[in-house]
Amino acid sequence: MPQPRKRPRSYDPAKTRAAVTAQFAHVHEGVARLTPEQLALPTRLGEWTVRELAAHVAMVLRSVIRGVAMPEPSVRDVVLLDWPAATRQYAAAVDEDTRELAEAAVGPDGLPELYARTAEEFAAALADAPGDRLIVTRFGGMPLADFLVTRTVELTVHTDDLNAVTGLAVPHDRQALATCTRVLADALALKAPGGSVELRVPPHAVVQCVEGPRHTRGTPPNVVETDPLTWTRLATGRTSWAEAVDAAHVRASGERADLAVWLPVLG
Repeated sequence: MPQPRKRPRSYDPAKTRAAVTAQFAHVHEGVARLTPEQLALPTRLGEWTVRELAAHVAMVLRSVIRGVAMPEPSVRDVVLLDWPAATRQYAAAVDEDTRELAEAAVGPDGLPELYARTAEEFAAALADAPGDRLIVTRFGGMPLADFLVTRTVELTVHTDDLNAVTGLAVPHDRQALATCTRVLADALALKAPGGSVELRVPPHAVVQCVEGPRHTRGTPPNVVETDPLTWTRLATGRTSWAEAVDAAHVRASGERADLAVWLPVLG
């Protein structure tokens, strides 16, 4: 018997906007402290250096600025949970645009100026734009409110990428991390529909996933529990299931509580 389709999770547009703004401000402060030596460091993202990674974070918001500035599309082409699986097909275009932006932001004031300008233009773009306004994105027409939710994922993930190589310890805005956690948990539930496994990412998300016997009361027979940052790394391929389990960052119980085959869910 097919599982009933769950109502999509809703997000408070005002809280999402505030979270995106706050997380970008945290990264802005961290990037301003980077030395030329740090900017040249390799990252865990292919051939990108820290400079390219930092430029990409600015591009995360510039995509919103650009989308709002363009004429409103007539059709909504994508829903929020289509986005995680769709990102991979645009990787080459993202890489090209990121390198171009990084090359334009050379010199000691290049990245700080880019971040300051981006923050100002982002605030201006959102000033009169309602959340239900459709905007142009790489993925097609999408409501601004939904696209901003995707920006919390990008900002959270890339803040972690920056911290991993630079030691900046850029903080994670709680609302941005919570939203990112929920989007990626819901993406898993969409990719692996079912009710035999319960994924718990306290304090932000609990979802049912993986086809099989469905529990209705009491403690489910298959439980996976982890923290938000570990879940983010698993869901985006920054760490493997085996690595997280071996490091005791994931607690998994039950014969179906192995999510390796379903990961990552982004891209």
